[in-house]
Amino acid sequence: MNNDLSDYRKSYEKSVLTEAQIPDNPMQLFQTWFYEVEDFGGLEEANAMTVATHGLDGFPKSRVVLLKKYDHEGFIFYTNYESEKGKAIKNNPNVCLSFFWHNLERQVIIKGKAEKVSPNLSDGYFDSRPDGSKLGAIVSNQSEVIESRKELEDKLLALEKQYEGKEIPRPNYWGGYLVRPVAIEFWQGRPNRLHDRIRYQLQEDFDWKIERLAP
Repeated sequence: MNNDLSDYRKSYEKSVLTEAQIPDNPMQLFQTWFYEVEDFGGLEEANAMTVATHGLDGFPKSRVVLLKKYDHEGFIFYTNYESEKGKAIKNNPNVCLSFFWHNLERQVIIKGKAEKVSPNLSDGYFDSRPDGSKLGAIVSNQSEVIESRKELEDKLLALEKQYEGKEIPRPNYWGGYLVRPVAIEFWQGRPNRLHDRIRYQLQEDFDWKIERLAP
């Protein structure tokens, strides 16, 4: 098998990123970019992001999850605390989040520390989910080996009968993580691979140091 991809080429020409046009706080720039990505169109689930953790087996691992909230504190996503990623975060809370928005030739890379959000916040988000998603969170022992698809479907049918007409409670092993950023890099594609890379790094006084990186 020889699948040579060396001829894949693309010229990035849609925008620029200069120090003169950026705010002092990276969360403001993230918000601007997020709105522009949504307004430009051509991209589903702009909130899809890659979460990278350091696994208990010594290997890094990345997977795509959905960002559900962001504010001045950081970025929030929800998952099973007993999943592979949950166990990895418990062992080492240093994580990396990344977004790739191909419609505007942009990438954002976030280094930060993950911590569980309050139970009240997890309850509020869980209550907002469709019943099927709530039951799915209960049915799945995420990342565990299972015998078959039928095992999941049988458990789901049983739970649908159990909770028919009843409130579905959030399991205590499911909830949110807040990732507090310590560094955020904004990448804008440019021609000739001379991309713009601007990095914000959090300082001890909680101001952000802004630097340009070589592409």
